[in-house]
Amino acid sequence: MKRHSQSLAVRIALSFAAIVCVVVGMVGASLYHATNSALSTRADYQVIARVEHFRSLLHDLYTINEIEARPRLFETMLGDRQDVIIFRRAGTPPFINVNPEHMPLPPLHIVPVDRAIGLDDLYEGTRADGVRMRWVGAQARIGESGEVVEIIAAHVMTQEARVLSAYFARVWITVIGAVLVTMLLAWWVTRRGLMPLKLMADKAAEITPNRMSARLDVAHAPAELQSLAASFNAMLDRLEHGYERLLQFSADLAHELRTPIGVLIGETQVMLAHERSVAEYRGVLESNLEELERLARIAQNILFLAQADHSQQPIERERIDIREELETIAAYFEGIAEERRITFEIDASGEMRANAIMCRRAIGNVVVNAVRYAAAGTVVRLSGHVDANGARIVVGNRGACVAKEELARLFDRFYRGDAARSQFTESSGLGLSIVQAIMHMHGGTASADCTPDGWIEFTLRFPPDA
Repeated sequence: MKRHSQSLAVRIALSFAAIVCVVVGMVGASLYHATNSALSTRADYQVIARVEHFRSLLHDLYTINEIEARPRLFETMLGDRQDVIIFRRAGTPPFINVNPEHMPLPPLHIVPVDRAIGLDDLYEGTRADGVRMRWVGAQARIGESGEVVEIIAAHVMTQEARVLSAYFARVWITVIGAVLVTMLLAWWVTRRGLMPLKLMADKAAEITPNRMSARLDVAHAPAELQSLAASFNAMLDRLEHGYERLLQFSADLAHELRTPIGVLIGETQVMLAHERSVAEYRGVLESNLEELERLARIAQNILFLAQADHSQQPIERERIDIREELETIAAYFEGIAEERRITFEIDASGEMRANAIMCRRAIGNVVVNAVRYAAAGTVVRLSGHVDANGARIVVGNRGACVAKEELARLFDRFYRGDAARSQFTESSGLGLSIVQAIMHMHGGTASADCTPDGWIEFTLRFPPDA
């Protein structure tokens, strides 16, 4: 089932709406509770004040008969039509009974006549419909007769319930309104805030293989996105460089393959144009074999480089005597060196851990490169030593001066300077690339340096023993 990704602006808006809902709801609940407490306290003091007022009135009267003669006086003193006021002698039916809804009396604690009424003396009850009620009972002394009666009063919190109900509805309306307004504002603000990301996405969409130079504007990006834009531009730089190298590699590969293939086709067409002798056919086949072997070497080298680029497997290493290895390699290339009157000078000592076959191939490629490009009649110097940073193999020769910018390209695949185009060498331009790949597999480095007088040195640094 396909899942639809939700907009980041919508997510942020919903998050802010949820936060506002919680915060406003908590504030509304707190205010509602405070209002409810304030209304209840106010109602309690009203009931207490009413009973105390009745106490004062009764104290000014002479007899109970005067109370019974004027019941309306006490009814008009009630705060609400549902309120209750009862006057009675202890243990007898009330002589004034204002109880419109005939609510039963709760088990009250009657406050003595000589004590003031406090909040703790009130009793809370509920009406049948759930509305709260506040009850209080107290004794009162009548005039000079000194007779004691009981006053029972109750306040039905109908008006307070209406106020709280309206307040509760207003709280909900406020919460819902705040959530909706916050969600809309958060969505609008987030959309504007994320506009730089949209611009970055639009800019990235313009990048194609034919337009790799486009870059994000880091200077005018928000501070939070400058690091992302810089990293993205750095990635594009790497991709552009890799893409250019791939194009160059493809062009160089086509160039390298075109020459031997053209030679094979040309010689074969010439031989097929007329009848030839067996010796002539044999000569052409030998020439074709040389070209085919050259193609095989190119294919083998390219395959090795491809495997080296993607290989994650550790290589097998063994102890190698550096001097012995350099002497073996010098002896192997002694033949082609003598043709150009080039001699080897070896200065080496110590041991290193490396893959013997790969190490010999890397050093051999550097040595044959030195023999090819060294000036005739000069010395190729081979040195190798071990220090705290690992083993270092240096191959130096004297030849044409190489510019600094060209030194950085010597290890590129199929790259060859003008000297490589001479009639002496048949290099395919992959030797130093293979050297760099082998050193990378060993966790080491390969570098080149050239002095102004034409002395060039290739340094292979192997890491120290694990």
